[in-house]
Amino acid sequence: QDQVVESGGGLVQAGGSLRLSCATSGFTFTDYGMSWFRQAPGKEREFVAGITWSGGSTYFADSVKGRFTISRDNAKNSINLQMNNLQVEDTAVYYCAALARTKYMYSYNPKFYDYWGQGTQVTVSS
Repeated sequence: QDQVVESGGGLVQAGGSLRLSCATSGFTFTDYGMSWFRQAPGKEREFVAGITWSGGSTYFADSVKGRFTISRDNAKNSINLQMNNLQVEDTAVYYCAALARTKYMYSYNPKFYDYWGQGTQVTVSS
């Protein structure tokens, strides 16, 4: 059974930090680039950060550059998102997603992704 499970969300004050984790199983992890998306109430799902299958390249939305970092551990079939200097506008449900590298090395478009987690809530208070 293919699974993507996020963890690490929570409530934090503006300026604080959180670390999200995403554990996967049921598919060959190194066949997939991995990304984080987020969706705030009433808004479309948006790309946050991505990492290629090897971990050699990373990509970030302009809104999080310099504050978020993404990493992966291919031995543990997992990725992480370190979020620093969080702002109120970062409040959203954060989703982990897998993209087959036979399609694209990375994509900002959620429709191309093959596997999704159930999401984890991140709330930043002022």
